[in-house]
Amino acid sequence: MIDSSRIDRLSALVSRFEIDVVPESHGMANLVICQRAQSTLPGRILFAPVGVLSDNDYNPDNAVFLAKANWGGSENPLLIALPDRIVVDIDDNSELQSLSSLLIAESGQQRCGAGSVINRLGEVLLVLLLRVQLSVGTTDSGLLGGLADIRLSPAIVAMHERPGEPWRIERLAEISGLSTSRFADRFTKTVGQTPMSYLRCWRMVLAHRDVQHGDRIQAVAARYGYASSEALSRAFRRHFGANPTALRP
Repeated sequence: MIDSSRIDRLSALVSRFEIDVVPESHGMANLVICQRAQSTLPGRILFAPVGVLSDNDYNPDNAVFLAKANWGGSENPLLIALPDRIVVDIDDNSELQSLSSLLIAESGQQRCGAGSVINRLGEVLLVLLLRVQLSVGTTDSGLLGGLADIRLSPAIVAMHERPGEPWRIERLAEISGLSTSRFADRFTKTVGQTPMSYLRCWRMVLAHRDVQHGDRIQAVAARYGYASSEALSRAFRRHFGANPTALRP
């Protein structure tokens, strides 16, 4: 079994999807930083992985940074796995406080390169929010629950890092330090689908992205473990109901 305490559970997943963070107005933002009560210091971060935040989520008078964060949309399995609303109080988190202060300062001044700085800082902010979600264990099911599971996370990370490898459930179970039956049962109950079903879905997400970006279907097939472009096309039709050629730019 791999020592899960030494595994980076997020980078292989996060790096697959571009993050775009752009300042936005109230009612259109899904990433908001609010100041503390009776203070100008940032005290709370709110993020809606899907949709936008509204008056029901925060007091607009306390909002000091509003942005629209696009992180791959419905293609990103991590966003689907997250709660509808992530709310993190940052009074005791110096990292998030400092980062929030930088974002607030950049958005409040018209300086050269501000858009790029906000985008980069916003990306770091979202990754740190995910780190908080994993550390506090707020989600015990779905992909996030699997990544938080000390036994399952090594196998999930292995699939994320090397999706084209000819994985077998026996090998994934070995990585997790469990018998095949216990691994399959624990994975299915936690993540909500079988290990091999998750692997197929992960490959399809990546193939969809690559074809949409203009990669040749034959190259995509080889990259993700399909014997031929025809094999990838069949899997693609089963998953998406359309041929991959329909996505070509």
